[in-house]
Amino acid sequence: MAAENSSVTEFILAGLTDQPGLQIPLFFLFLGFYMVTIVGNLGLITLIGLNSRLHTPMYFFLFNLSIIDFCYSTTITPKMLMSFVPKKNTILHAGCLTQLFFFCFFVISESFILSAMAYDRYVAICKPLVYTVTMSPKVCLLLLLGVYVMGFSGAMAHTGNIASLIFCADNIINHFVCDIPPLLELACNSSYVHELVVFIVVTTVIGMVIVTISVSYTLILSSILRIHSTAGRSKAFSTCSSHIIVVFLFFGSGAFVYLKPPSVLPLDQGKVSSLFYTIVVPMLNPLIYSLRNKDVKAALRKTLGKINFLKKE
Repeated sequence: MAAENSSVTEFILAGLTDQPGLQIPLFFLFLGFYMVTIVGNLGLITLIGLNSRLHTPMYFFLFNLSIIDFCYSTTITPKMLMSFVPKKNTILHAGCLTQLFFFCFFVISESFILSAMAYDRYVAICKPLVYTVTMSPKVCLLLLLGVYVMGFSGAMAHTGNIASLIFCADNIINHFVCDIPPLLELACNSSYVHELVVFIVVTTVIGMVIVTISVSYTLILSSILRIHSTAGRSKAFSTCSSHIIVVFLFFGSGAFVYLKPPSVLPLDQGKVSSLFYTIVVPMLNPLIYSLRNKDVKAALRKTLGKINFLKKE
């Protein structure tokens, strides 16, 4: 593909900064972020898998969210860390497209799994009597299939769009990942059509997800306001608070980058925004869901108790 469409066979990822004094501190900072992300998400995956009390639709989706965040972070962070070492951080043309595909796949999949979690909360709060029937294992699996089908479709659309670009001489990507805006800016034949494709795919994905989440939470809020007891309202709000925080963090930073054309949003500013939803959000998700969730904390204490008991034996 590189030979047919472009004279460039490999790219150089410029990374976050070219200031030597910041390279080592940033390397250890983001290595620490990555380790927390891996431990947090793998820990949540293990915890949900080992505790039968957490084998419910809500934690089924949380289990998959942690898998997505783990894979998502692993797609980006190790390559980004290489940009902090003195050697040039190169990536083949085909490797760049591969990274872009998986990057888009996991981002879009995370978007739709968050919308599936919003629908699950809607059914749990607004239709509790039919919750087990409405959110049956078959329905959950169909929703999950839809999540990954949408992720695959969106990733193919973005990757196909970028694969049609021609790169002539300049091969330095002003970013820490093979992302869409810097590749559009680097290409010789980038046009309004390419930017339009990106805008259509992103607005379609975000539109579908935001509509689902907004309708779900509008109905949830309406149902909560009809609850007379303060304790009942507090419990209903607490079941949604973690999800709402994650939604705002993820979509707020993502929309800031992709819903503005490269001419409006400088790439250096875009890199900082990208850091938030590519590095920080996958690290925060397991912390938010574990620290703000009584069931997860109870399961963690139970699991640690079993481990201590086995050690004493």
